[in-house]
Amino acid sequence: MILTVDVGNTRIKAAVFEGDILIEHFVFLKNELEKNIENILKKFEKTTHLVVASVGNVEKESFLVFNKELIVHFVTHNDPFPFVNQYETPQTLGVDRMVLAAGATLQFPNQNRLVIDAGTCVTYDFIDQNNTYLGGAISPGLRLRYESLHNYTSKLPLLQLESPKHFIGTSTSHSIHSGVVNALVYEIDGFIDEYRGLYSNFIIILTGGDTEFLAKRLKNTIFANSNFLIESLNQTFQYKINND
Repeated sequence: MILTVDVGNTRIKAAVFEGDILIEHFVFLKNELEKNIENILKKFEKTTHLVVASVGNVEKESFLVFNKELIVHFVTHNDPFPFVNQYETPQTLGVDRMVLAAGATLQFPNQNRLVIDAGTCVTYDFIDQNNTYLGGAISPGLRLRYESLHNYTSKLPLLQLESPKHFIGTSTSHSIHSGVVNALVYEIDGFIDEYRGLYSNFIIILTGGDTEFLAKRLKNTIFANSNFLIESLNQTFQYKINND
């Protein structure tokens, strides 16, 4: 069994896999890391590998405490990946984006893929049908948009994510919800339309913590899977084992 761990900017996602089958997945806060991994390993005693992809500020030592019980692997830029990386600054490309690109390449062969990860930030990653990673975009996610309106103005309140009651906001709160949510939806649909205008044989993969909230609001047909990154992390590790 393999335990995959995705350390994001806000939360940690983990999952236990038997081959390609996801047995169970978990979501917890960073300060609960060691306790939760201990509990997972007690429940799944046959776990042999811990595979970590991290963009958050969790020290490696938090994972290395388990290296007596199982093999710990941190995904890095030096791992083999199933695509050619044409990013101009490849060492600055987040390993989370590389793992998503790898999962898209392996799960959806011979087609153009756009992976949209809607979390703290929204990342767009494009891999063409020749398995070439071309790059993408980064923009603020829903939570950051709410926080920036509050933090960089003197009077706008800090609101929690909520579906806009009306397109035309009839109060300050309604206007913020309409602006934040609709702006991101239009942004995502706009990116998709731009890519689709340039490439055919095209699939869009939406993942991340805001997947469910956004998926039903987009006009474009997408493949929505909030667990796509942790599934891709398992597939990336399997690819490494077979190609080292």
